[in-house]
Amino acid sequence: MNMAKSRVASESSRRSFLKASSAVAVAGAMTRSARVHAAGSDEIKIALIGCGGRGMSAAVQAIRNAAGARVTLFALADAFRDRVDSAHKIISGQAADRVDVPPERRFVGLDAFQKATDCGVDMVLLCGPPGFRPMQFEAAVAAGKHVFMEKPVATDSPGVRRVMAANQKAKEKGLAVAVGHHLRHEMKHREAIKKIHDGVIGDLQYIRAYFNSSGVWVRARQPGQTEMQYQVQNWYYFNWLSGDHIVEQHVHDLDVGNWMAQAVPVEAQGSGGRQVRIGPDFGEIFDHHTVEFTYANGLKMFSYSRHIPRCWNSFSQHAHGSRGSVHIEGHGHADVRVAGQDPIRIERGPGGHQLEHDHLFAALLAGQPYNEGDYGATSTMTAILGRMATYSGQVIRWDDALNSKIDLCPESLEWDAETKVKPGPDGLYACAMPGTTQVL
Repeated sequence: MNMAKSRVASESSRRSFLKASSAVAVAGAMTRSARVHAAGSDEIKIALIGCGGRGMSAAVQAIRNAAGARVTLFALADAFRDRVDSAHKIISGQAADRVDVPPERRFVGLDAFQKATDCGVDMVLLCGPPGFRPMQFEAAVAAGKHVFMEKPVATDSPGVRRVMAANQKAKEKGLAVAVGHHLRHEMKHREAIKKIHDGVIGDLQYIRAYFNSSGVWVRARQPGQTEMQYQVQNWYYFNWLSGDHIVEQHVHDLDVGNWMAQAVPVEAQGSGGRQVRIGPDFGEIFDHHTVEFTYANGLKMFSYSRHIPRCWNSFSQHAHGSRGSVHIEGHGHADVRVAGQDPIRIERGPGGHQLEHDHLFAALLAGQPYNEGDYGATSTMTAILGRMATYSGQVIRWDDALNSKIDLCPESLEWDAETKVKPGPDGLYACAMPGTTQVL
Protein backbone atom coordinates (compact mmCIF):
# COMPACT_ATOMS: atom_id res chain seq x y z
CA MET A 1 0.00 0.00 0.00
CA ASN A 2 1.23 3.50 -0.87
CA MET A 3 0.79 5.17 2.54
CA ALA A 4 1.76 8.59 1.23
CA LYS A 5 -0.98 8.41 -1.38
CA SER A 6 -3.45 7.34 1.30
CA ARG A 7 -2.56 10.20 3.62
CA VAL A 8 -2.69 12.79 0.83
CA ALA A 9 -6.10 11.55 -0.35
CA SER A 10 -7.60 11.52 3.12
CA GLU A 11 -6.22 14.91 4.09
CA SER A 12 -7.39 16.42 0.80
CA SER A 13 -10.86 14.99 1.37
CA ARG A 14 -10.89 16.32 4.92
CA ARG A 15 -9.89 19.83 3.84
CA SER A 16 -12.51 19.88 1.08
CA PHE A 17 -15.21 18.67 3.45
CA LEU A 18 -14.38 21.18 6.17
CA LYS A 19 -14.10 24.00 3.65
CA ALA A 20 -17.51 23.19 2.18
CA SER A 21 -19.09 22.87 5.62
CA SER A 22 -17.61 26.19 6.71
CA ALA A 23 -18.88 27.89 3.56
CA VAL A 24 -22.40 26.67 4.23
CA ALA A 25 -22.21 27.84 7.83
CA VAL A 26 -20.92 31.29 6.87
CA ALA A 27 -23.54 31.69 4.15
CA GLY A 28 -26.21 30.62 6.61
CA ALA A 29 -25.05 33.10 9.25
CA MET A 30 -25.26 35.93 6.72
CA THR A 31 -28.78 35.11 5.48
CA ARG A 32 -31.11 34.59 8.41
CA SER A 33 -34.56 33.18 7.80
CA ALA A 34 -37.49 34.93 9.47
CA ARG A 35 -39.10 31.51 9.90
CA VAL A 36 -36.40 30.22 12.24
CA HIS A 37 -37.23 32.11 15.40
CA ALA A 38 -39.67 34.48 16.98
CA ALA A 39 -40.03 37.82 15.26
CA GLY A 40 -37.58 40.44 16.46
CA SER A 41 -35.22 37.94 18.06
CA ASP A 42 -32.01 36.22 16.97
CA GLU A 43 -32.59 33.50 19.54
CA ILE A 44 -33.72 29.99 18.58
CA LYS A 45 -35.47 28.41 21.54
CA ILE A 46 -35.37 24.63 21.78
CA ALA A 47 -37.15 22.07 23.94
CA LEU A 48 -35.44 18.80 24.81
CA ILE A 49 -38.03 16.02 24.96
CA GLY A 50 -36.39 12.90 26.36
CA CYS A 51 -33.67 13.71 28.88
CA GLY A 52 -31.48 10.61 28.70
CA GLY A 53 -27.84 10.58 27.71
CA ARG A 54 -28.48 10.92 23.99
CA GLY A 55 -30.91 13.76 24.56
CA MET A 56 -28.53 15.70 26.76
CA SER A 57 -25.77 15.34 24.18
CA ALA A 58 -28.08 16.48 21.39
CA ALA A 59 -29.06 19.59 23.35
CA VAL A 60 -25.44 20.55 23.95
CA GLN A 61 -24.57 19.88 20.29
CA ALA A 62 -27.44 22.11 19.17
CA ILE A 63 -26.26 24.87 21.49
CA ARG A 64 -22.67 24.51 20.25
CA ASN A 65 -23.58 24.43 16.55
CA ALA A 66 -20.90 25.77 14.22
CA ALA A 67 -23.37 27.55 11.95
CA GLY A 68 -23.60 30.64 14.12
CA ALA A 69 -27.16 30.05 15.34
CA ARG A 70 -27.87 31.47 18.80
CA VAL A 71 -29.60 28.51 20.44
CA THR A 72 -31.10 28.53 23.93
CA LEU A 73 -32.43 25.52 25.80
CA PHE A 74 -35.86 26.79 26.86
CA ALA A 75 -37.73 23.69 28.10
CA LEU A 76 -37.12 20.14 29.31
CA ALA A 77 -39.55 17.22 29.23
CA ASP A 78 -39.33 13.58 30.28
CA ALA A 79 -41.54 10.89 31.73
CA PHE A 80 -39.51 10.93 34.95
CA ARG A 81 -38.62 13.79 37.29
CA ASP A 82 -35.10 12.59 38.09
CA ARG A 83 -34.10 12.69 34.43
CA VAL A 84 -35.37 16.23 33.97
CA ASP A 85 -33.49 17.38 37.06
CA SER A 86 -30.33 15.56 36.03
CA ALA A 87 -30.46 16.96 32.50
CA HIS A 88 -30.89 20.50 33.77
CA LYS A 89 -27.87 20.15 36.03
CA ILE A 90 -25.62 18.47 33.46
CA ILE A 91 -26.47 20.71 30.50
CA SER A 92 -26.20 23.83 32.67
CA GLY A 93 -22.74 22.66 33.69
CA GLN A 94 -21.66 22.52 30.04
CA ALA A 95 -23.46 25.55 28.61
CA ALA A 96 -24.82 27.64 31.48
CA ASP A 97 -25.20 30.82 29.43
CA ARG A 98 -27.49 29.07 26.94
CA VAL A 99 -29.84 27.38 29.42
CA ASP A 100 -33.02 29.20 30.45
CA VAL A 101 -35.25 26.54 31.98
CA PRO A 102 -36.95 27.68 35.19
CA PRO A 103 -38.99 25.10 37.15
CA GLU A 104 -42.20 26.04 35.35
CA ARG A 105 -40.67 24.87 32.03
CA ARG A 106 -39.46 21.51 33.36
CA PHE A 107 -42.26 19.16 32.41
CA VAL A 108 -42.73 15.62 33.74
CA GLY A 109 -45.03 12.77 32.73
CA LEU A 110 -46.24 10.94 29.66
CA ASP A 111 -47.88 14.15 28.40
CA ALA A 112 -44.84 16.33 29.12
CA PHE A 113 -43.90 16.46 25.44
CA GLN A 114 -47.06 18.40 24.57
CA LYS A 115 -46.46 20.97 27.29
CA ALA A 116 -42.88 21.50 26.15
CA THR A 117 -43.97 21.81 22.52
CA ASP A 118 -46.55 24.46 23.42
CA CYS A 119 -44.45 26.64 25.74
CA GLY A 120 -43.07 29.06 23.14
CA VAL A 121 -40.16 27.16 21.59
CA ASP A 122 -39.07 27.27 17.95
CA MET A 123 -37.73 23.72 17.73
CA VAL A 124 -38.11 20.43 19.57
CA LEU A 125 -35.49 17.72 20.00
CA LEU A 126 -37.27 14.36 20.18
CA CYS A 127 -34.85 12.07 21.98
CA GLY A 128 -37.01 9.82 24.12
CA PRO A 129 -37.96 6.17 23.50
CA PRO A 130 -38.73 5.63 19.77
CA GLY A 131 -42.22 4.30 20.45
CA PHE A 132 -43.28 7.83 21.41
CA ARG A 133 -41.76 9.40 18.29
CA PRO A 134 -44.75 9.29 15.90
CA MET A 135 -47.21 11.08 18.21
CA GLN A 136 -44.57 13.58 19.35
CA PHE A 137 -43.55 14.33 15.76
CA GLU A 138 -47.20 14.79 14.77
CA ALA A 139 -47.69 17.21 17.66
CA ALA A 140 -44.58 19.21 16.77
CA VAL A 141 -45.56 19.54 13.13
CA ALA A 142 -49.14 20.49 14.04
CA ALA A 143 -47.72 23.21 16.28
CA GLY A 144 -45.44 24.51 13.51
CA LYS A 145 -42.14 23.59 15.17
CA HIS A 146 -38.87 22.65 13.55
CA VAL A 147 -37.77 19.15 14.58
CA PHE A 148 -34.66 17.18 15.32
CA MET A 149 -35.63 13.59 16.11
CA GLU A 150 -33.43 10.68 16.94
CA LYS A 151 -33.53 7.43 15.04
CA PRO A 152 -35.48 5.21 14.69
CA VAL A 153 -38.58 7.26 14.04
CA ALA A 154 -41.08 4.52 14.96
CA THR A 155 -41.27 0.92 16.16
CA ASP A 156 -44.08 -0.50 14.01
CA SER A 157 -45.67 -0.01 10.59
CA PRO A 158 -48.58 2.18 11.74
CA GLY A 159 -46.01 4.43 13.42
CA VAL A 160 -43.95 4.70 10.23
CA ARG A 161 -47.05 5.65 8.27
CA ARG A 162 -47.89 8.33 10.85
CA VAL A 163 -44.38 9.77 10.54
CA MET A 164 -44.55 9.75 6.74
CA ALA A 165 -47.88 11.60 6.79
CA ALA A 166 -46.66 14.15 9.34
CA ASN A 167 -43.46 14.67 7.37
CA GLN A 168 -45.46 15.55 4.27
CA LYS A 169 -47.24 18.22 6.33
CA ALA A 170 -43.87 19.46 7.60
CA LYS A 171 -42.73 19.95 4.00
CA GLU A 172 -45.91 21.84 3.17
CA LYS A 173 -45.34 24.12 6.16
CA GLY A 174 -41.68 24.67 5.35
CA LEU A 175 -40.51 23.15 8.64
CA ALA A 176 -37.02 21.75 9.02
CA VAL A 177 -36.88 18.06 9.94
CA ALA A 178 -33.59 16.43 10.93
CA VAL A 179 -33.18 12.75 11.84
CA GLY A 180 -30.32 11.43 13.95
CA HIS A 181 -28.59 9.35 11.29
CA HIS A 182 -25.26 10.96 12.09
CA LEU A 183 -23.35 8.74 9.65
CA ARG A 184 -25.05 10.58 6.78
CA HIS A 185 -23.07 13.67 7.86
CA GLU A 186 -19.63 12.14 8.34
CA MET A 187 -16.87 12.83 5.85
CA LYS A 188 -15.73 9.25 5.45
CA HIS A 189 -19.26 8.04 4.70
CA ARG A 190 -19.96 10.82 2.23
CA GLU A 191 -16.68 10.39 0.41
CA ALA A 192 -16.73 6.59 0.36
CA ILE A 193 -20.36 6.26 -0.74
CA LYS A 194 -19.86 8.87 -3.44
CA LYS A 195 -17.17 6.59 -4.86
CA ILE A 196 -19.68 3.73 -4.92
CA HIS A 197 -22.23 5.88 -6.76
CA ASP A 198 -19.54 7.13 -9.15
CA GLY A 199 -18.78 3.54 -10.16
CA VAL A 200 -15.26 3.41 -8.70
CA ILE A 201 -15.76 -0.17 -7.43
CA GLY A 202 -17.78 -1.21 -10.49
CA ASP A 203 -21.26 -2.65 -10.38
CA LEU A 204 -22.50 -3.08 -6.83
CA GLN A 205 -22.91 -6.81 -6.12
CA TYR A 206 -23.70 -7.14 -2.42
CA ILE A 207 -23.60 -5.23 0.88
CA ARG A 208 -22.73 -6.36 4.42
CA ALA A 209 -23.87 -4.50 7.54
CA TYR A 210 -23.00 -5.16 11.21
CA PHE A 211 -24.04 -3.94 14.62
CA ASN A 212 -22.65 -6.61 16.93
CA SER A 213 -22.07 -5.51 20.53
CA SER A 214 -22.27 -6.69 24.12
CA GLY A 215 -25.60 -4.96 24.68
CA VAL A 216 -26.78 -1.97 26.69
CA TRP A 217 -27.99 -1.02 30.16
CA VAL A 218 -30.51 -2.87 32.29
CA ARG A 219 -32.78 -1.00 34.72
CA ALA A 220 -34.16 -3.23 37.44
CA ARG A 221 -37.77 -3.15 38.52
CA GLN A 222 -38.38 -0.81 41.46
CA PRO A 223 -40.77 -1.45 44.38
CA GLY A 224 -44.24 -0.07 43.76
CA GLN A 225 -43.82 0.47 40.03
CA THR A 226 -46.77 -0.18 37.77
CA GLU A 227 -46.09 -2.35 34.74
CA MET A 228 -46.31 0.73 32.51
CA GLN A 229 -43.76 2.58 34.62
CA TYR A 230 -41.41 -0.39 34.53
CA GLN A 231 -41.64 -0.80 30.77
CA VAL A 232 -41.12 2.90 30.05
CA GLN A 233 -38.13 2.99 32.41
CA ASN A 234 -36.67 -0.21 30.94
CA TRP A 235 -37.83 0.74 27.42
CA TYR A 236 -35.04 -0.87 25.44
CA TYR A 237 -36.40 -4.37 26.04
CA PHE A 238 -39.98 -3.82 24.84
CA ASN A 239 -40.87 -3.68 21.17
CA TRP A 240 -43.53 -1.01 21.43
CA LEU A 241 -40.90 1.33 22.86
CA SER A 242 -37.64 0.32 21.12
CA GLY A 243 -38.54 -1.95 18.22
CA ASP A 244 -35.85 -4.45 19.33
CA HIS A 245 -32.16 -3.68 18.87
CA ILE A 246 -32.31 -4.39 15.14
CA VAL A 247 -34.53 -1.31 14.93
CA GLU A 248 -33.09 0.84 17.72
CA GLN A 249 -29.39 0.42 16.86
CA HIS A 250 -28.87 -1.55 13.67
CA VAL A 251 -31.03 0.98 11.83
CA HIS A 252 -27.82 3.03 11.43
CA ASP A 253 -26.20 0.32 9.30
CA LEU A 254 -29.37 -0.46 7.37
CA ASP A 255 -29.72 3.23 6.54
CA VAL A 256 -26.18 3.21 5.16
CA GLY A 257 -26.97 0.07 3.15
CA ASN A 258 -29.99 1.75 1.57
CA TRP A 259 -27.85 4.82 0.88
CA MET A 260 -25.27 2.64 -0.86
CA ALA A 261 -27.97 0.86 -2.87
CA GLN A 262 -29.91 4.09 -3.55
CA ALA A 263 -33.06 2.10 -2.87
CA VAL A 264 -35.07 0.28 -0.23
CA PRO A 265 -35.44 -3.52 -0.15
CA VAL A 266 -38.42 -5.23 -1.71
CA GLU A 267 -38.29 -8.20 0.66
CA ALA A 268 -36.40 -9.82 3.52
CA GLN A 269 -35.90 -13.22 5.11
CA GLY A 270 -33.83 -14.12 8.12
CA SER A 271 -33.43 -15.81 11.47
CA GLY A 272 -32.93 -14.76 15.05
CA GLY A 273 -33.68 -15.55 18.65
CA ARG A 274 -32.63 -15.13 22.26
CA GLN A 275 -30.00 -17.49 23.56
CA VAL A 276 -28.15 -15.54 26.24
CA ARG A 277 -30.35 -12.61 27.25
CA ILE A 278 -33.36 -14.57 28.50
CA GLY A 279 -34.00 -13.41 32.07
CA PRO A 280 -36.92 -11.29 33.33
CA ASP A 281 -34.80 -8.13 33.05
CA PHE A 282 -34.59 -8.43 29.26
CA GLY A 283 -38.22 -8.05 28.27
CA GLU A 284 -39.28 -9.62 24.98
CA ILE A 285 -36.58 -8.75 22.44
CA PHE A 286 -34.12 -11.07 20.68
CA ASP A 287 -30.38 -11.01 21.31
CA HIS A 288 -29.41 -11.81 17.70
CA HIS A 289 -30.76 -11.24 14.18
CA THR A 290 -29.42 -12.24 10.75
CA VAL A 291 -31.29 -10.94 7.73
CA GLU A 292 -30.94 -11.14 3.95
CA PHE A 293 -32.52 -8.10 2.31
CA THR A 294 -33.22 -8.14 -1.42
CA TYR A 295 -33.55 -5.04 -3.61
CA ALA A 296 -35.58 -4.77 -6.81
CA ASN A 297 -32.50 -5.21 -9.02
CA GLY A 298 -31.47 -8.41 -7.23
CA LEU A 299 -28.84 -6.74 -5.03
CA LYS A 300 -28.49 -8.36 -1.60
CA MET A 301 -27.69 -6.79 1.76
CA PHE A 302 -26.59 -9.21 4.48
CA SER A 303 -27.37 -7.84 7.91
CA TYR A 304 -26.02 -8.97 11.29
CA SER A 305 -26.96 -7.56 14.69
CA ARG A 306 -26.18 -9.11 18.06
CA HIS A 307 -26.25 -8.24 21.77
CA ILE A 308 -24.16 -10.97 23.38
CA PRO A 309 -21.08 -10.39 25.57
CA ARG A 310 -17.67 -11.92 24.84
CA CYS A 311 -18.26 -12.24 21.09
CA TRP A 312 -16.75 -10.56 18.03
CA ASN A 313 -18.08 -6.99 17.84
CA SER A 314 -18.41 -4.76 14.82
CA PHE A 315 -20.18 -1.55 13.86
CA SER A 316 -19.43 -1.36 10.16
CA GLN A 317 -20.77 -1.32 6.61
CA HIS A 318 -19.23 -2.90 3.51
CA ALA A 319 -20.00 -2.67 -0.22
CA HIS A 320 -18.62 -5.17 -2.73
CA GLY A 321 -18.51 -4.37 -6.43
CA SER A 322 -17.27 -5.98 -9.64
CA ARG A 323 -13.97 -4.06 -9.48
CA GLY A 324 -13.40 -3.49 -5.76
CA SER A 325 -14.93 -2.82 -2.38
CA VAL A 326 -15.61 -0.15 0.24
CA HIS A 327 -15.25 -0.80 3.97
CA ILE A 328 -16.48 1.75 6.52
CA GLU A 329 -16.02 1.58 10.29
CA GLY A 330 -18.87 3.32 12.07
CA HIS A 331 -16.57 5.16 14.47
CA GLY A 332 -13.40 4.95 12.39
CA HIS A 333 -12.10 5.41 8.88
CA ALA A 334 -13.11 4.07 5.45
CA ASP A 335 -11.05 2.05 2.98
CA VAL A 336 -11.65 1.97 -0.78
CA ARG A 337 -10.02 -0.99 -2.50
CA VAL A 338 -9.94 -1.31 -6.28
CA ALA A 339 -8.25 -4.19 -8.10
CA GLY A 340 -4.80 -3.22 -9.33
CA GLN A 341 -4.68 0.05 -7.38
CA ASP A 342 -3.33 1.11 -4.00
CA PRO A 343 -6.06 1.26 -1.33
CA ILE A 344 -7.37 4.71 -0.43
CA ARG A 345 -7.93 5.48 3.25
CA ILE A 346 -10.47 8.16 4.16
CA GLU A 347 -10.25 9.47 7.70
CA ARG A 348 -13.38 9.94 9.76
CA GLY A 349 -13.19 13.70 10.12
CA PRO A 350 -15.46 15.58 12.56
CA GLY A 351 -18.00 13.49 14.45
CA GLY A 352 -21.40 13.20 12.83
CA HIS A 353 -23.38 13.85 16.01
CA GLN A 354 -22.11 17.43 16.00
CA LEU A 355 -22.19 17.83 12.24
CA GLU A 356 -25.87 16.91 11.98
CA HIS A 357 -26.68 19.94 14.14
CA ASP A 358 -24.20 22.15 12.30
CA HIS A 359 -25.83 21.30 8.98
CA LEU A 360 -29.38 21.68 10.34
CA PHE A 361 -28.80 25.15 11.76
CA ALA A 362 -26.80 26.29 8.72
CA ALA A 363 -29.79 25.44 6.54
CA LEU A 364 -32.21 27.16 8.92
CA LEU A 365 -30.17 30.35 9.00
CA ALA A 366 -29.87 30.34 5.22
CA GLY A 367 -33.61 29.84 4.80
CA GLN A 368 -32.99 26.64 2.86
CA PRO A 369 -35.35 23.62 2.85
CA TYR A 370 -34.08 20.87 5.14
CA ASN A 371 -35.86 17.55 5.51
CA GLU A 372 -34.41 14.15 6.39
CA GLY A 373 -37.77 12.63 7.25
CA ASP A 374 -38.11 10.48 4.13
CA TYR A 375 -34.98 8.41 4.60
CA GLY A 376 -35.54 8.47 8.36
CA ALA A 377 -38.87 6.72 7.76
CA THR A 378 -37.66 4.27 5.10
CA SER A 379 -34.59 3.27 7.11
CA THR A 380 -36.77 2.62 10.15
CA MET A 381 -39.15 0.59 7.97
CA THR A 382 -36.21 -1.43 6.63
CA ALA A 383 -35.26 -2.37 10.19
CA ILE A 384 -38.87 -3.23 11.04
CA LEU A 385 -39.01 -5.38 7.89
CA GLY A 386 -35.93 -7.23 9.14
CA ARG A 387 -37.51 -7.78 12.55
CA MET A 388 -40.66 -9.11 10.94
CA ALA A 389 -38.56 -11.58 8.98
CA THR A 390 -36.63 -12.87 12.00
CA TYR A 391 -39.68 -12.99 14.27
CA SER A 392 -41.81 -14.90 11.75
CA GLY A 393 -39.24 -16.99 9.91
CA GLN A 394 -41.02 -16.03 6.67
CA VAL A 395 -40.14 -14.06 3.55
CA ILE A 396 -41.73 -10.66 4.14
CA ARG A 397 -42.43 -8.25 1.30
CA TRP A 398 -41.85 -4.50 1.78
CA ASP A 399 -45.35 -3.48 0.69
CA ASP A 400 -46.99 -6.02 3.00
CA ALA A 401 -44.79 -4.91 5.90
CA LEU A 402 -45.44 -1.21 5.38
CA ASN A 403 -49.19 -1.81 5.24
CA SER A 404 -49.30 -4.03 8.34
CA LYS A 405 -52.08 -3.05 10.75
CA ILE A 406 -50.35 -4.51 13.82
CA ASP A 407 -49.98 -1.65 16.29
CA LEU A 408 -47.63 -2.42 19.19
CA CYS A 409 -48.57 0.57 21.33
CA PRO A 410 -50.92 0.30 24.34
CA GLU A 411 -54.45 1.61 23.97
CA SER A 412 -53.83 4.24 26.65
CA LEU A 413 -50.70 6.01 27.83
CA GLU A 414 -51.31 6.39 31.56
CA TRP A 415 -49.12 5.12 34.37
CA ASP A 416 -51.83 2.73 35.51
CA ALA A 417 -52.94 1.68 32.01
CA GLU A 418 -52.81 -1.90 30.74
CA THR A 419 -49.79 -2.92 28.69
CA LYS A 420 -50.16 -5.30 25.76
CA VAL A 421 -47.12 -7.30 26.89
CA LYS A 422 -47.06 -8.68 30.44
CA PRO A 423 -44.70 -10.94 32.39
CA GLY A 424 -45.69 -14.53 33.05
CA PRO A 425 -45.94 -16.15 36.50
CA ASP A 426 -42.17 -16.73 36.42
CA GLY A 427 -41.51 -13.07 35.64
CA LEU A 428 -40.42 -13.86 32.07
CA TYR A 429 -41.86 -12.10 29.04
CA ALA A 430 -42.85 -14.22 26.04
CA CYS A 431 -40.82 -13.55 22.90
CA ALA A 432 -41.53 -14.15 19.22
CA MET A 433 -41.44 -17.76 17.98
CA PRO A 434 -40.38 -18.13 14.32
CA GLY A 435 -42.84 -20.30 12.47
CA THR A 436 -45.65 -19.26 14.80
CA THR A 437 -45.56 -15.50 15.36
CA GLN A 438 -47.73 -13.43 13.00
CA VAL A 439 -46.23 -10.10 11.95
CA LEU A 440 -48.66 -8.92 9.24
